[in-house]
Amino acid sequence: MMITFLLPIFTFMTITSYRLKNVSLCLGFLFSSLTLSAQVAETADLERILNTLASDDMRGRHSLTPDIAKAADFISDEFQSIGLKPYAESNYRQTFKLNKISPAKQEVIVNGKTLTNHDFLIFGRPEELSWNQQSNVQISAIEEEADFSQAFRFHALQGKENEIIWVHPAHRDLLARFRKMIGEETLVPASQEQNQAPTKIFIIQETAPTAFEIQASSRKEPFELFNVAGMLPGKSKPEEYVIFSSHYDHIGIIDAVGQDSIANGADDDASGTTAVIALAKHFKELDNNERTLIFVAFTAEEIGMYGSKNFGTTIDPDKVVAMINIEMIGKDSKFGPNSLYITGYDASNLGQLVQEKVKGSSFTFHPDPYPQQNLFYRSDNATLAALGVPAHTFSTSQIDKDEYYHTVKDEVSTLDIKNIQSSIEAIAHGVVGIVSGEQTPTRVEKLRD
Repeated sequence: MMITFLLPIFTFMTITSYRLKNVSLCLGFLFSSLTLSAQVAETADLERILNTLASDDMRGRHSLTPDIAKAADFISDEFQSIGLKPYAESNYRQTFKLNKISPAKQEVIVNGKTLTNHDFLIFGRPEELSWNQQSNVQISAIEEEADFSQAFRFHALQGKENEIIWVHPAHRDLLARFRKMIGEETLVPASQEQNQAPTKIFIIQETAPTAFEIQASSRKEPFELFNVAGMLPGKSKPEEYVIFSSHYDHIGIIDAVGQDSIANGADDDASGTTAVIALAKHFKELDNNERTLIFVAFTAEEIGMYGSKNFGTTIDPDKVVAMINIEMIGKDSKFGPNSLYITGYDASNLGQLVQEKVKGSSFTFHPDPYPQQNLFYRSDNATLAALGVPAHTFSTSQIDKDEYYHTVKDEVSTLDIKNIQSSIEAIAHGVVGIVSGEQTPTRVEKLRD
């Protein structure tokens, strides 16, 4: 009877214990999910930042116009308000200089006939050049049966000597296409000005002429550009850096569509810059970063990534543990809501680490679905990735079908603020282990030393 009496009690205790255990598990999962979805940035604040950066007042934020300074000042004020320490200069700018080199004079006379601009291409921007048939210049030719594209690249990029290349008239259309692609202007960092590249001149001519005269000169226009960068020094590992970045420049004033000629660049990349500012505020409020966090908005990404290239010369890549570059997060990705893709996903295990930290939430990180676009080396992460840093771009852009990309229609009204918000929250939670020093991503294979 005692056994009969105790059995219901044992059964009750077992069931109760089972239920309590499951309640505990459920509560644990719930609290975990709540932690993962805890709001990192307020919607109103994100809208304020995004609308300011993508406003008509910023006039498209072209890096070679005075308009870019207004955007830089706004970001600097945000960093100061948050309480970041300046990375370089006291006003949060990191200033460098570019020279825009453009032709002042180009004249080619062959056998007494002056050629039109469509019949030659001067590759390089010599300060002053005067050549004729008696000059000590290397002479080559691209024959009719040659692969013009391959031959052009060989002559343009190989060798340290000045060179004239006679191009068979069969390649006239291709030469014109290359001329348009290269453009009339060249941007050169002022620090590289002393390293004058050789001049290669491609001239349409079926056979080598008996006499020619070439005159060319260039004008130089200096520009002062600036990244905007602030930092939160690490508590126990100050010499280990985690970088959060975006580019704040865009393409400025372009051909008008109706009455609108301002390419506001709301998604590209005011959305990413908004994320960087929000993450800076979030980690400053947490005040628990063991590694040093650097928040940087790059300039001149749209014209050759000159801002990130300059930044890369100011930091020891071996001390950079990770770089999270944020580019175009204003719309759902190809994988749907609550998802980001990471360029160069397999180049390090950074993507796997951030995915571990959001496990149990609705958010997922994915490999870049557009490998044919070579996006890993087309954004500001590229400079440090080439030096071995696990530097990756986080994006949601459906780049293959975005009709608003680089148009006047890339405006805030086309974006989903909730997508930006969820992306910021996922990154913030995903990098917790890296920020705390608990996790260290594997290195990317170096492209250069």
